[in-house]
Amino acid sequence: MELKNPFIHLRAHSDYSLLESTLKLKKIIELTKEEKIPAVAVTDHNNLFGALEFSQLAIKQGIQPIIGAELLVKRPTSIKDTATPQHFDTLVLLVQSEQGYKNLIKLVSQAHLDVAINEVPHVTFEQLKTYHASLICLSASTKGAITRLINEGNLKEAESYIDLLKEIFADQFYLELTRQGYLEEVKAEPFILEQAQKKSIPIVATNPYYFLTPSMHEAHTVLMCISDGTYIHSEDKRTVSPESYFKSQSQMTQLFEDLPEALENTALIAQKCAFHVQTADPMLPRFESSSGLPEPEEMRRQCFEGLKIRLETLVFTDTHTPEEKSEIKKSYEDRLEHELKIINQMGFDGYFLIVADFIQWAKKQKIPVGPGRGSGAGSLAAWSLTITDIDPIRFNLLFERFLNPERVSMPDFDIDFCQDRRDEVIQYVKEKYAANQVAQIITFGKLQARAVVRDVGRVLQMPYGQVDRLCKMIPNNPADPLTLQEVLDKDPVLRRLAKNEPDVQKLLATALKLEGLYRHASSHAAGLIIGDRNLSDVIPLYRDPKSDMAVTQFSFKLVEQAGLVKFDFLGLKTLSIIEKAADFIREKHDKNFEISLLPLDDPKTYKLLQSIQTTGVFQLESTGMRDVLQKLAPDRFEEITTLVALYRPGPMDDIPRYLACKHGHEEIHIPHPMLQEILESSFGVMVYQEQVMQIAQKMGGYSMGAADLLRRAMGKKIKSEMDAQREIFVKGAIANKVSEEVANQVFDQMAKFAGYGFNKSHSAPYALLAYQTAYLKANYPVEFMTALMTYDHANTDKLTLYRQECQAMGIDILPPSVNHSDVMFSVEGDKMSYAIAAIKGVGEHAVDELVTNRAAEGPFKSIWDFASRLSGKVVNKRLIEKLIMAGGFDEIEPNRKLLFDNLDILLEYAATQRQAKEKQKISLFSSSETSIQKPTLTPVKAWDQIEKLQNEHEALGLYLSSHPIQSYRSLFPHASTSQNIEGRVDQTIQLLGVITAKQARTGKNGKKFAFLTLTDEFGTFEAALFGEKFREYADLIEAGMLVKIAAKVRSSDGGQNRLILESLTDITKTNAQTVKHIEINCQEETDWQKLKEIFSLLESNTGTEPRIIIQAPDNGYECHLGIKVDAQPEQLEDVHQVSGVASLKLG
Repeated sequence: MELKNPFIHLRAHSDYSLLESTLKLKKIIELTKEEKIPAVAVTDHNNLFGALEFSQLAIKQGIQPIIGAELLVKRPTSIKDTATPQHFDTLVLLVQSEQGYKNLIKLVSQAHLDVAINEVPHVTFEQLKTYHASLICLSASTKGAITRLINEGNLKEAESYIDLLKEIFADQFYLELTRQGYLEEVKAEPFILEQAQKKSIPIVATNPYYFLTPSMHEAHTVLMCISDGTYIHSEDKRTVSPESYFKSQSQMTQLFEDLPEALENTALIAQKCAFHVQTADPMLPRFESSSGLPEPEEMRRQCFEGLKIRLETLVFTDTHTPEEKSEIKKSYEDRLEHELKIINQMGFDGYFLIVADFIQWAKKQKIPVGPGRGSGAGSLAAWSLTITDIDPIRFNLLFERFLNPERVSMPDFDIDFCQDRRDEVIQYVKEKYAANQVAQIITFGKLQARAVVRDVGRVLQMPYGQVDRLCKMIPNNPADPLTLQEVLDKDPVLRRLAKNEPDVQKLLATALKLEGLYRHASSHAAGLIIGDRNLSDVIPLYRDPKSDMAVTQFSFKLVEQAGLVKFDFLGLKTLSIIEKAADFIREKHDKNFEISLLPLDDPKTYKLLQSIQTTGVFQLESTGMRDVLQKLAPDRFEEITTLVALYRPGPMDDIPRYLACKHGHEEIHIPHPMLQEILESSFGVMVYQEQVMQIAQKMGGYSMGAADLLRRAMGKKIKSEMDAQREIFVKGAIANKVSEEVANQVFDQMAKFAGYGFNKSHSAPYALLAYQTAYLKANYPVEFMTALMTYDHANTDKLTLYRQECQAMGIDILPPSVNHSDVMFSVEGDKMSYAIAAIKGVGEHAVDELVTNRAAEGPFKSIWDFASRLSGKVVNKRLIEKLIMAGGFDEIEPNRKLLFDNLDILLEYAATQRQAKEKQKISLFSSSETSIQKPTLTPVKAWDQIEKLQNEHEALGLYLSSHPIQSYRSLFPHASTSQNIEGRVDQTIQLLGVITAKQARTGKNGKKFAFLTLTDEFGTFEAALFGEKFREYADLIEAGMLVKIAAKVRSSDGGQNRLILESLTDITKTNAQTVKHIEINCQEETDWQKLKEIFSLLESNTGTEPRIIIQAPDNGYECHLGIKVDAQPEQLEDVHQVSGVASLKLG
């Protein structure tokens, strides 16, 4: 049979039908082109996620895109269906024109936004009646109501449904036929053909497809199981027909040989659908000013008023003469005039005003805003409007790097807000511009290598442990993820498993077919769209269940191509830390303290940076950065800016020359005198993209706009472009009396650098944040560290690091206390008080009640007072256990074990108190505590020091009051500490530590090894076990062990040394016979009775009789106890706790 027109696929599904299709849009178009089919319709489920992308890809390949969607439609109440009264059925809608596209946008948006949060996205017949124009409707075969009703025997209702659709869509309604092997199709087809003839409704043949070939059917079923959380062997799992693959024209012609009109109508439909989604110019929202001025005039007014304030507060000094001030003012105003002219010509006045409005609002609400980063920091207009806080003239930043009149593109300010209050700014914008004009931007998560292996393994019901081991063989690097095939190519062990174990082979084969497909949709954390009209008039919208805002259905790049303007609302924790520290400073030291007014030449700050005490300092914390910082020894702000720019791949190669030139070890080379001013601040080294632009302008005679185009061309390294630019540059340089040889040398140097050069407008703001955090740490160390720990209160790794830093800085941290500590970390004099909410298992809401009660009624007098005053939300077993273990009740009852072992008695008392209060309707804080007899606690001996610290560690995730190793340090006088590992490469050293973690791994050669994480009083360190040492120690090692290790120090990439373990000893099992003597230094007023009690506890028949030396200031003497003493460190620690004992030493 020959067709007049080719068959057109009208129901292709891409992976934008999330976890329903294995086909990418690009593949669908490739298949269509290979089969010489001129058009194709993509009808994804309930969305238009891919509409613009599909249009662009199809047009580029010469294929006509047909925009469509499969929508769920709520069955109208007029259709009687006792079996499924709330049934949702599918209809296929295809776009004929721009009007049809706008209507489909409305329907798809309403399907998501106009339904209850717990309902599936769907539309109603009423909505179809409103938005049906220029849409073609297909009845959706087995997924549609008509086929379903026929199969249920409801022929009358099926006919009524047909009538409803014909009434709405008239001659644009088609009865759809599929032949994919479903019994429902066979049963429904005769009735559908009868109705088509009876009602003069055209029929159309389709083959809804979700995968490439029949061999992909099983993998597709696995994909649907991932979607539904079912298993491959589940009887009730969802699946599609094996025939749901891409079929050729000849296959479709053969399949519908008896109904040629059904095939012909696919082409007729394609001819009716003469529309594709196009890109659009930016649709900027209008800025309505209170002055009523047009945008350009309002922009000018705000800029010049803002500049006047900036000059008076930040630029002019008391040493400036009136003439100097006038000259400075003119240079700033000339630059501003230049910028305003370009901004106005490009039509971006409104954009600047909108950004300025919400930033100014945020600052008025005391919401911390970043200094600005990215190329926007190069705008003086932005600085004048307080969008940015970096003076672009002072720091030599270029406006054309941000807005280039010779390359028109949307401006893009990267704006950081305090992460705690960013949502307030977004809410302000939402209210100002109307909720239907503001939306977040969608983002799609993919089935990447680890995730797809884990998902497929679950569906195949493989043992969790086996799947977990496979996943751990796949490197987890979100910044540069490897594909599963790349991992297999690199890892012989994984390849061997795939070859030898059939279940692993099946898992990996299936995972390879599914990897890279879209898994889920969510909203972008920072991007926000602000439109000049209802957004659903322009693009389809989606609902993210985790957000209360609409979300665009187009992703990050495509939403801008659709004509909508993106605004970034980034959350930066550093701003929150800075503001919290500033709050402490204003409360304790200087009520007028403002971070924006810091001097940039503070000696304490540069001393701290030179001593590389940069834990917690923004951008300058890493080991590699500290290494460069130490060599640099910065003494001016410009050098911090340079360091931030250079410390990245590519520019790092220039760090040695920069350092050598800075310190005078190498001669500064500037290729031509006219470049002196441009390169002298960076010692002749090209550091910034702006320097390339300035060189092009000054030497090559470029305009700034053309210089920016040159920079971009150099970054792309397209030879034809580079050759053309070289000719222009050299010609301009010769005109400026530069030799051709020097001009070519400079061009080559620029070209080499421009490929990886950094934007100074990005580096300078980051350097400012680095300086501000360093300033706070140097000048207000307690306040800064308290703020730092507050914002990492749930991250025990960070808290451990910061606790060690506080120790090194001499900052005392007071333990958590129900009578003194706050919810979060707080400042008490020159000390820090530990946060109660940082105790594991203690929620912030419960602590809020505790702190509020204490503020109203005063400190808790006893454990019974505590139990009777607070609700069951606070007084519950899990929370109280953690408080006890952390030392939260030490001021009330120092014996933690006493409270821990009697906790059930305490909880029963608290419950009885609450019941009595409820019955008597008495005040929560009355004297009811005494109305119920307090139980007697069963006496117990306190935890020894080691047990006490281990419990403390369990509650806090770190050792706070002391460290277990301290008790053992005197037993091993030759052992080193984690502070003294540096500088000992190739030496074998002994270290004491507590093992906190063990990670066993398998190398690419199949051999096992492990990494141990250990802590001592001064820090955290890591040791590796390989080969024989792994076999010897791996099974003996457990978290919590106190050990002495001998390890070889090896150097490694990145500047941090590695420890290779040679031996390991459990120090808690060290024989007491190694003790020679105990020396106790006492003050005059010593609790001798307590000391004698401890000595008696040390008595042991298996011990030795050490010589006890007691020294007092006036009458030192020796004490021979005449008993054998087992000198275990935890017992010696008890001696140290005795009042009057200054120190003890074990020999």
